Amino acid sequence: MSAAAPEPYVVEECRGVLQLMSDGTVRRSAAPAFTVEIPAGDLGVEWKDMTWEPEHDLNVRLYRPRRHLAAAAAANDDARIPVVAYFHGGGFCIGSGRWPGTHACCLRLAAELPAVVLSFDYRLAPEHRIPAAQEDGAKAMSWLRATVAGGDPWLAGLADFGRVFVAGDSARGNIAHHIAATFGKIGLVPAVRIRGAVLIVPAMAGEARTRGELECPPGAFLTTVTCDKYCRLALPSGATRDHPAINPAGPEASPALAVAEMAPLLVVAAERDVLRDRNAEYARRMEEEWGKEVEFVELAGVEHGFFSRDPWSERADELLRLVRKFVVEHMDSE
Repeated sequence: MSAAAPEPYVVEECRGVLQLMSDGTVRRSAAPAFTVEIPAGDLGVEWKDMTWEPEHDLNVRLYRPRRHLAAAAAANDDARIPVVAYFHGGGFCIGSGRWPGTHACCLRLAAELPAVVLSFDYRLAPEHRIPAAQEDGAKAMSWLRATVAGGDPWLAGLADFGRVFVAGDSARGNIAHHIAATFGKIGLVPAVRIRGAVLIVPAMAGEARTRGELECPPGAFLTTVTCDKYCRLALPSGATRDHPAINPAGPEASPALAVAEMAPLLVVAAERDVLRDRNAEYARRMEEEWGKEVEFVELAGVEHGFFSRDPWSERADELLRLVRKFVVEHMDSE
């Protein structure tokens, strides 16, 4: 009589919502990794959910500020506002546009920029390893172009698709970089024009350790150990942390990036983030070596994920001011 097969055990665990088992199966919890309170009362923003990619059941949540709807209904072109394509974080492994932290960020962006915000889900690792997330970012932009051509009534007259900004924090900031590099300034015209990319503490890695990674305190929200775990789960088999999808300005960066005509970039780093040095080096190389238009800002006293974890804080207020200024300055850039 043969011995019973051993029970599968946990090989990797992320934030209490994902477990990779020894038999290769993945267990996920529907609960978010952390909770964020949404203030009571009317925030002046409407939203709805729809499926943007049926094959993998990927959702997009659409937001629009209510105070602009009347002018848009009157076919007033001056009422049209920019579009922000936003992607959730989570190390490419966890997260959703419907998690409360991401939802709160999008409410603020829609109300305060103001903008039409489209919050996209994408395929997650380890079931779908990198570059699946980056590929889904590109597919989302193609979906957006098709949606514009189809004249979606929920967006028609209000969203100015000639003024699109791609944005996100952590993993989504990484996706925003790849969208900007893939499509440049004119890759989606005439229907869609990308005017800029906002990279908030973008997820990046590398084989050579930075000072921040070596000195990262164990109590940080994002540690070097956690970064390595995400890389093990998200990178394709045999890839190193210098894979160009996760280290876009590293030693294996695509030669095409040096000549790509990208829209302007706003890179926001956090002083206490383990990724701070990588974000700074990315911005430096993009600007000084490859001639991209880059604005780099480091916010004092905050850690990784400060926006989605505490979207009503003073530092989040400061971030919104930076993003609003960037959007206004580049809405009509050539």
